[in-house]
Amino acid sequence: MKKWIVALFCLLLAMDAAIAGETIKVGTWKTAQTIQPYFYAYFLGAQKPCEVLAFTNPADQKTALLAGSLAMCGTTLAHAIHSAAQGEPVVVVAALCNKSSALVVRSSENIQAVADLKAKKIGYVPGTMHEILLREALLRAKLNPDTDVQLTRVDFFDMGTALAQGGIDAFLSGEPFPSLALHEGYGRILAYPYYDDAVGTINAAMIVTRATIDKRPELVTDLVKAHARATNFLRRHPAQWLAKAAEFGTAPEVLQKAAANIELAWEMDDAFVAKVKALGARMQALKMIERQPDYDRLFDLRFAREIMADEALFNGGGKKE
Repeated sequence: MKKWIVALFCLLLAMDAAIAGETIKVGTWKTAQTIQPYFYAYFLGAQKPCEVLAFTNPADQKTALLAGSLAMCGTTLAHAIHSAAQGEPVVVVAALCNKSSALVVRSSENIQAVADLKAKKIGYVPGTMHEILLREALLRAKLNPDTDVQLTRVDFFDMGTALAQGGIDAFLSGEPFPSLALHEGYGRILAYPYYDDAVGTINAAMIVTRATIDKRPELVTDLVKAHARATNFLRRHPAQWLAKAAEFGTAPEVLQKAAANIELAWEMDDAFVAKVKALGARMQALKMIERQPDYDRLFDLRFAREIMADEALFNGGGKKE
């Protein structure tokens, strides 16, 4: 009996050692508005090494998360709603960014208002937050997105080239592509198409799986705290934020323009969830989802609330010297 207890104790120690020595993998995009994971290592400490994997779209990140290859990853709130509506066990644990989108038209086109886009070819990525913003902007201008304009699928990284070469007349995308078009002269920003107060400027968030929350809540706590600290640090040190973002290949002068259209975020509360629910209602009205997800399961606010209750962490979060 004693040998069995000793063996079990040794096994538990080995498991703890393995967990302590693991590399935590987090997914995000290489953009200024989704940059926080690249700073997690400063706040997790040497005992919790963190590896950041870069993706080009939220769907691939989520696939890796569900496969167990990531502990946490970024996604757009629209994609989180869509995934949860399909019954996938994703859970939003922190905000990631707000704003960050713009509707851009070719400089040579005489387009002064959204209504002037009638019969024009507009680049977009289906199933994204940008598609929702685009469709809503067109509807408010009394244009039918399916009949009055030509919606053309174009990858985010190809939109600038397509606009400059005349393949499309406009696009709605996230930064830095709108600011890049403005900086290089082939495009100009027609509008920042955000929602009314019901939805606001919400954009993206960090997600984990339900299994990770159930089995390793302490890991989620560590990651959300690192995310909050990284966000607070970058808000207070914009030069370091943009310097790191420039490493992704965007010129500093372009990032300076884009920064005015970006809000880094981590905070979540009941008001935030209400905005996401309003977004879900818009998505269903646009027939992007057939049913609403279970928002009580989609969100877990306990981690953000714990940070908000800690005044030192809530107001601070800078790198420890």
